[in-house]
Amino acid sequence: MEKVDVKSKYNLPEEVKFCKKCVISNQRPRIVFDEHGVCNACNYAADKKKQINWEEREKELIELLNKYRRDDGRFDVIVPSSGGKDSVFVAHQLKYKYGMNPLTVTWAPHIYTDIGWKNFQAQIHAGLPNVLGTPDGIVHRRLTKDCLIEMGEPFQPFIYGQVSFPLQIALGYDIPLVMDGENGEVEYGGDNTSNATSFNLEDEIKYWFSNFPIDFWLDRGYTKKELIYYFPPALEKVLEAKINRQFFSYYHNWAPQENYYYASENTGFEANPDGRSEGTYSKYASLDDRIDGFHFYLMYMKFGICRATSDAAHEIREGYLTREDAVRLVHKFDGEFPKKYYQEFLDYCNISDGEFHEICDRWRADHLWEKKDGVWKLKYQVQ
Repeated sequence: MEKVDVKSKYNLPEEVKFCKKCVISNQRPRIVFDEHGVCNACNYAADKKKQINWEEREKELIELLNKYRRDDGRFDVIVPSSGGKDSVFVAHQLKYKYGMNPLTVTWAPHIYTDIGWKNFQAQIHAGLPNVLGTPDGIVHRRLTKDCLIEMGEPFQPFIYGQVSFPLQIALGYDIPLVMDGENGEVEYGGDNTSNATSFNLEDEIKYWFSNFPIDFWLDRGYTKKELIYYFPPALEKVLEAKINRQFFSYYHNWAPQENYYYASENTGFEANPDGRSEGTYSKYASLDDRIDGFHFYLMYMKFGICRATSDAAHEIREGYLTREDAVRLVHKFDGEFPKKYYQEFLDYCNISDGEFHEICDRWRADHLWEKKDGVWKLKYQVQ
């Protein structure tokens, strides 16, 4: 299997640096460090975010919602939702605080976890109606395997549906407002030119599809018929219907841990019954899909940072962790192999243990990893 030049593919810097305030590295695609060695996510949290007048932003939100509010019983806003803490928070706020009539729209995980399914049902029974989209299982498995090999990202088929399916429902149900959760480019470090309020089609392809639009697979043996469920609606239809897709994080001070407390109190959302998720110390994020761990593990191969780094970085910015404690957590948990669902993942993708590790090595960034005594080791770790 041909080796991928990860550094060139993602335009990663040769010299590895870690943010002086959090634990993220400059290997996260599109992240920007300033002259003091601080990442743009930390600068946004410490400077721009604190300067925002959230009362004024809420007035903007109410003004926006009033444009789309309906009094005839029809749904007036779509919330793309997995049943996780963040989307539950958004949908519940829109309905019970702002008086909207939201329809939650879910693109099914590859393989539901027990707790993911339980939380999904809890969302519905908390008064949040739902449309669930589940793709052709044969096509989805095949596409997952191909995305794993071609992109080093087994999670990509879920991302395609998560982005496109809500727009399909928006057109079908005549609901022109779609409210996503957070803008990851702003909240977690990314392209400084990204719009904090909403993404256009070019943004979606760049940030959400990793520059692999669904058309890419038409040249890889897939037919339009097989992939039709993954395609976003035609742009002219979206423009004609005046679909407005927004980020709730623009209007509300985004704090994932607070979202967890809110969802737990208001919808019965439950954390991971194992006490924490593999690869991290946290217990309340990315609980829905049994292949989540492999998305993070391949991220570890490509960028040398994994799930604990992502969790710790934003919890430092939110004031829940000191950098010293975060470093210890990263050293303890980052890169932990996701063994709980490993065999199920292999069966799902129809690959062997040897093939999986061959794929991992294909995507292992040469400038980040070295082999010592037959064992792969990261060359650089946060200190």
